Amino acid sequence: MQTPGLRPMQSYQGSCHCGAVRFEITTDFPELTTCDCSICHRKNALMVKVHESQFRLVTGEESLTEYQFNTMTAHHYFCKVCGIYPFHRKRVTPDNFGINVHCLAEFDPAGIPVRRATGSKMS
Repeated sequence: MQTPGLRPMQSYQGSCHCGAVRFEITTDFPELTTCDCSICHRKNALMVKVHESQFRLVTGEESLTEYQFNTMTAHHYFCKVCGIYPFHRKRVTPDNFGINVHCLAEFDPAGIPVRRATGSKMS
């Protein structure tokens, strides 16, 4: 039986803009997150958290570049070709990825609750 307000567990395909980086995730989208830290605020991403076991990089490892700042704990990945940010390995829960849902094919975030994280307060 599905919990009210949650989508069924499904697999989704994602990519950067140019398609050099392609990935798959499996999630039921319990919530989406925005963050007010200095990098998330600037990239304006809407994210879903998935465990590393629910993430698979299909192609493009060689096309990824990594950016770290502040505590050097989170790993933010960008496509070297088109510059799009598809995902990052999370700082507080490093066994999870934050996936930029705008990079998912045919995904509509309507109706999913959005939590506002205060990453600017983390040091």
